[in-house]
Amino acid sequence: MFDPILFDLDGTLTDSAPGILHSAEYALRTLGFPVPGRATLRRFVGPPLTESFQTLCGLSAADASRAVEAYRVYFRARGMFENRVYDGIPALLRTITRAGRTLALATSKPEVFARQILDHFGLAQYFAVLAGATLDPSRQTKAAVLARALCLLEEAGLPAAAARPVLVGDRLHDVEGAAAHGLPCIGVLYGYGSEEELRQVGARAIAPTVEELAALLLG
Repeated sequence: MFDPILFDLDGTLTDSAPGILHSAEYALRTLGFPVPGRATLRRFVGPPLTESFQTLCGLSAADASRAVEAYRVYFRARGMFENRVYDGIPALLRTITRAGRTLALATSKPEVFARQILDHFGLAQYFAVLAGATLDPSRQTKAAVLARALCLLEEAGLPAAAARPVLVGDRLHDVEGAAAHGLPCIGVLYGYGSEEELRQVGARAIAPTVEELAALLLG
């Protein structure tokens, strides 16, 4: 029995692509950089922003840092709410918590934004702890975010001693971050990653739909 269950946010709980793409486009246009096609922009969903601006747009570290700041101007004002909860997710979270399992959020999105998004969509009530990235470079990788989530759970005394934690995510960064802590990761296919991507990096199981994810988590 998996417990606690740690969830990624973008591509796992919510379809946040519109706001992320619009924010990235705004940042690149504002700074005068070329805007790549939609297929490339969709790859912004999931990984740390600085990494995406460098690897997907060819920006230097300094320019990527400037782009992240410009991105956040649009994201704070509009982007974070150009977003929707995947069908079936509220019911899944409700069922899991009623079954006595502990839920935690572990997202590469800055924690301050993740908290507002969960509150906006009425999902915060299901999570015992919330861990996200920092606005500065001190906590950016998925492994670092998971370290914070696991620390918060331990400080709260959650769950019981027979813990069997698992991460649920949609991209290779989730699987790799979980592996850094010796945790299994269940990959979901309704988000932004492919089955090939998730299996190549060692996802423990694959859930094509929210219903199949529920079966894997609840047995």
